[in-house]
Formats: sequence, C-alpha cells, structure tokens
Amino acid sequence: MTTNFDRRTILRLGAGAGALATLGVPASVLAQAAAKGQLTIAFPADVPTWDPNARSLAAVQSLYKCVFDQPLTQNPDISVRPALVTKWGYVDDKSLSLGLDFRNDVVFHDGSPMTAADFRYSFFERPRAPVPEGGRRLDTSFIWQKIKEIEVVSPTRAIVHFSEPMPSAVAWMYFLTSYVVPKAYVERVGLDGFQKNPVGSGPYRLVEYQQGARAVLEANDKYWDGKPAIGRITVELVRDPTARVAAIESRRVDCAIDVPVREAQRLATVPGLVSNIDAIADITLLQITKNGGFADDRVRLAAHHAINKEAISRALFGGAAKPISVPAAHGTAGYPEDFVFPFSEEKAVALLKELGHGPQNPIKIKFASPNGAFPNDFDAARAIVQMWKKVGIDAELETIELSTYQERLRAGTLPEATYFSWGNSAGDPELYGGYLLNPKSIFSAFKTEDLAPKIQPLLVEMDEKKRIQGYKDAHRYAAEKGYTIPLYQTVKTVVHVNTLNTTKFVNGLVLPQGWSFKA
Repeated sequence: MTTNFDRRTILRLGAGAGALATLGVPASVLAQAAAKGQLTIAFPADVPTWDPNARSLAAVQSLYKCVFDQPLTQNPDISVRPALVTKWGYVDDKSLSLGLDFRNDVVFHDGSPMTAADFRYSFFERPRAPVPEGGRRLDTSFIWQKIKEIEVVSPTRAIVHFSEPMPSAVAWMYFLTSYVVPKAYVERVGLDGFQKNPVGSGPYRLVEYQQGARAVLEANDKYWDGKPAIGRITVELVRDPTARVAAIESRRVDCAIDVPVREAQRLATVPGLVSNIDAIADITLLQITKNGGFADDRVRLAAHHAINKEAISRALFGGAAKPISVPAAHGTAGYPEDFVFPFSEEKAVALLKELGHGPQNPIKIKFASPNGAFPNDFDAARAIVQMWKKVGIDAELETIELSTYQERLRAGTLPEATYFSWGNSAGDPELYGGYLLNPKSIFSAFKTEDLAPKIQPLLVEMDEKKRIQGYKDAHRYAAEKGYTIPLYQTVKTVVHVNTLNTTKFVNGLVLPQGWSFKA
C-alpha cells in the first residue's frame, strides 16, 4: 500500500509541476517582493461571486474577510470580539430586540462612511429585495429570515427586532455571509457593477481579479483597525494540490494553503519552510441523499459502519483528523462525547444482507468528491470507495467542483453521497446540526420530516442548557438513523516560508491582515 501511495504521489507531483508553470513567478522576483512587503499565497478555491452576502461557502471566507468587515469578529481561539459593532445586548426581556452600537470611524474603500444604515441595508433590505428573473435569492434571505425590522436609531446605533427568538443571532454576526456592504455604492452601480468592483471596509482593497486565476489585494490605508503590515497580497488560485506543493517548495509563493498532509509533513523537513497541520472546528462528512441506492436506511447505516475513520486518519492525515460520530467537532457544545458510532464491517455486511446485497451482488451508488479543495479529499474518497466495496457497496466516484456544490445542493442533484467539509468557524451547535439536519434548511442534503420536531424548537430556545442538550440528542439521533455520515474534524494545512510571521486560528481561517515578514 505504501508503494502505491508513493508512486501516485510522484505522478501527481509531475502534473503539479506542469500546472505550476501557469504562475510564472520566478523565485528571485518573489524574494524581492517579500522584501518590499508583498505576499503571494497559493489558495485552493475561488469565490463564487464577490458579493459576500450571496453564498455561504466556508472555503472562501478568508478571502471575503480581507475585503469586507463583519459586525463582530473572532480572536484566534474563536472567542468573539468587537469589530464594526463595539457593544451588543438584548434590550427586552423576551430576546426579541438586539441593540448594537457601531464604530464612528469606519470608511468604505470609496471613502464613504459606514453607518448603521449600511448595516440595515446588508442584513434587512438586501435579503428581502426582489430577485431578478433567472436569479437566486441571497443566502442571507434564509439566514436572517427572523428579522422583522432593523431600527436605525442613529448613525452609530441600531436595534434588530426579531419575529421570534434567534439564539444564534450573535454567532451569525461573525459567521458566513454576514458582511456589511455600502448601500449607496451598491445601489449606484448595481449588482453587476458591485461584483466587478467590490467595495468593502476591510483591511484590503481588491485591485485586480481574474476569475479562476488570481486576486490582487492592496492594504487599506484608512482601515479602522490599523493598516496591515503587508501592503500587497497576490492570491494565486491554484486548484491542483500538487501544484500548490510545487509552488511553495520552489518558493514561487510565500504560503500554500491546504496542501496534502503527507506533503505538509515532508515540507516541514525542508530548510526555510514551516508546516502547520491542525484539526479545526470545521468537520468533514458525507452529505447524503435519499437518491438511488441510499433510499433505504440500512444501506446508509451499512455505509457508515464500513468506514474505518481511524485508518483514514492515520494513512492520509498523520492521525490529525479526529474521527467524529455526529455532525459536530469534539469539544464544541453540541458534541455528545459519550456516543461512538462504531466501525464494523460485520454490521455493514449484515445490514446489506437483509436487502439481498453483498460483495458478490453489490448495491450501486454514485459518490462525488472535490479534488484538492480540502487536504487529501479525493484520496480519502477513494479509500472510502474501497472500504465500501469490501462489504457490498459499489460506488462510482466522480469529481465535483466546490464552486458548483451549492448549486447542485439547491437543485437536488447531488448523488447519494458527497464528500464535503462543513465550515463552522463559530462552533455553535445550531451552525452544525441546526443547518445540516433541519429539513427546512437550504443547507441540508437529506430531507426527513422526523428531524423537524427535534430541530425546530431549538431554533428559538433561549435556555442555553436545554438548547445544547437538544442538539446533542438530535445529532445522535440523526447518526443512529443513518441521516448523516460524519467522518472527522477537518484538517487544515498551511505551509509558509520561515521569514513570515503568521497567526493560527482554531477555526482554520487564514487572515494575512494579521501577518508580517520578519525583519
């Protein structure tokens, strides 16, 4: 097995070297750029759009956070801290009105001041705006549907009025899609103009963008939290993971994100490079549907029992990928640490035998996985295919582009199983099972109405103890019924030159606005 893996790695490295040529940046030029405070990053995924309120794709939030600001933000340990909002708290005894105080010194990249009216526009007006023919609603229209009104008290004060309690409201203000955009600018240039020339209030301005190729960012001199130490960042969009490996090893980039774990381990021994390999708050799971061969609960449970998560972690992630039994990360509030969904080929075989299937008469399904969007994603998917084959599940593996995943999820065209990393930088349990399992959620793949009464009451439960226990119970129930196949906590790899000072976030965000080059 080791020989085959090494041979495949060598073959992939050859392909990566070819892809690397598209970067066209000599190492000597890169060194000179670093000396001038310029950083080049090999990044695995492109934004689906430069409208940060449109799509909740976790893999690109680090890019959005460079250009746009959120009401609240997080420390490296993912605890919340003020950002555009300096103070927050409920102003009634029913948790239906949340008061927010804003900074008075924030300006957008076009020089206009940010006020509470821009917050209202971003979180209330835009999500409710009519959708152009052939268009699609912003993801924020689902996320913030409980907002009844946002009262602008003054340029620095707003009160968010909810139709019913929203216990995750504060967490959502530093989670996906929750960015403040300039009302006057967006209305003046229109959606197309805004997507082509996005304006935020973030630490960097987008000055160049070639879809699927690169984004160039320049430091915002007037940033409210201080001008970033690195003045210019070139983000090379390199989908091929082996090309990212070759790019950092040859020093054509200063930093490479989400390289294969084995390569990150090897690069740690290369003089001048630093490798970080960490399990983060994001989780990797199989998004499953009732399509085709997964219509029967027993097939899905057999598929779950057949996956040796520990073996995958050891073989592909150096043991860093901590197996999970429910759709939440260990140590977060919604994880029932006393529950383990067992790896058991015997149970898998027995379940499939009830349906007349086995290794000699396998049930056929389709299985999709990105290739290079997350560390070792396609290799892990191929390992799962072999594990399934042993018990009687014949999976046809196909590649899925991360940029099209959301569209296929909404359209209901995902196959029986899709390998996916679910981002939850906040760690709140609602942002795991509350969205992954809720049949009324636009983010859930498996729709089953018996989960609704378990999830829906928790979406308004303000008693934190009851809410947390409710999510633990719902997470366990979904796993035991075969409604979800959690795998392990997502592993984040970041390899960079040793002349670069970086900050590690528990949630895996890569935020170069807090980085610097050593003198």
